[in-house]
Amino acid sequence: MQLVEDHIRTLIAADIPIWDVDPYATEVLQTPEPYYTELREKGAFVYIPRYALLACGRYDETREVFSDWERFVSSRGVGLADFHVAKPWRAPSIVLEVDPPYHTRTRTVISRALSPRAVNDLKDAFAAKADALITELLDLGEFDAVDDLAEAFPVSVFPAAVGMREISKRMLVDYGAMAFNALGPENERRSKWLEKASEIVPWIMEQCKRESLSPGGFGATIYAAADADELTEEEAGMLVRSLLSAGIDTTVTGIGNTIWCLGRNPEQFEKLKRDPKLARPAFEEALRYTSPVHSFCRTASVDTTVGGVPISRDTKILCVLGAANLDERKWLNADRFDIERRPTGHLAFGVGIHGCVGQIVARAEAEAILTAIAQKVYSIDIIGEPVWRPNHAIHALDSMRVRFNRR
Repeated sequence: MQLVEDHIRTLIAADIPIWDVDPYATEVLQTPEPYYTELREKGAFVYIPRYALLACGRYDETREVFSDWERFVSSRGVGLADFHVAKPWRAPSIVLEVDPPYHTRTRTVISRALSPRAVNDLKDAFAAKADALITELLDLGEFDAVDDLAEAFPVSVFPAAVGMREISKRMLVDYGAMAFNALGPENERRSKWLEKASEIVPWIMEQCKRESLSPGGFGATIYAAADADELTEEEAGMLVRSLLSAGIDTTVTGIGNTIWCLGRNPEQFEKLKRDPKLARPAFEEALRYTSPVHSFCRTASVDTTVGGVPISRDTKILCVLGAANLDERKWLNADRFDIERRPTGHLAFGVGIHGCVGQIVARAEAEAILTAIAQKVYSIDIIGEPVWRPNHAIHALDSMRVRFNRR
């Protein structure tokens, strides 16, 4: 058995295209669209010898691999490492990196905490916070849409909803960036972020203890499940931490990317201004168009086929969600941002049993901030060239100077 990037090198069918590309190169992560296009053009799957893995970027095949938890498991890691043959850098997520029946038990608890009723109770507070922030940014004039808006808003509402008493925007945002970069190869970027673990992880663990949380939040609901013997105390703490690693970074990215889309497409922003109820569809279309989570892995648990392509057991597969969400086979004029599209079926929040458990909260946050923008902002000016932040799993802006002009 030969290992490459801590997973098994398996035999690949002779007719699968071989592509000498590095999906984790900085230029690919910052400007992924040419990579997405070529990946789809080469076939249903390609073999990337640099990392000894298959990659898929067409919608149908990507959705099949990503959603079939019995043939393509998450419990062996959603990054390059295979947890069956290599020790992960931290304990695996008991939601993201497990399969049924364990996954069913933990997801039931976290879904209860993030229930539609619980989230609905927060919507007025979200709207008030959003209105105040947009008023402040209009008064400010020019600002950074990432630091001052996309990061500032979720961090102002979500950790408090979890029940956190001490909130550090930098720690929370960096925690997600660290976790997602750890899914990639053993390169300089991964090493740099894992060096931050000694500072970030102890802080996160301390804030997520039962005694550190205020009553009535998502975290308290999860710890109540431990009192009812549905979880252990340790598992409850892990679930609360999972809320922060997945619930901050992806929402920050989705909101920032939506502002980027609206700023670059003023005719779409005009539609949103005329009908603020398009806030949610605008967010969904931005998720499809920019795919905040650009790639996750699965591991084949059996010998199988997808789209007529044979796949050997133990093969690590890179599901390129960003490419699938721009597939013309699925979406007419896929390369066009259109907030009236209603892109049902996009893969930005995953699919099936591993669909993002916090997506209802992310949508509520995005709807609040985009509605406030639609009601209060006349136009969005992007100043200079936005800078994209390379990350092994997240396609996020690092900075984008903008000006909101008052209505």
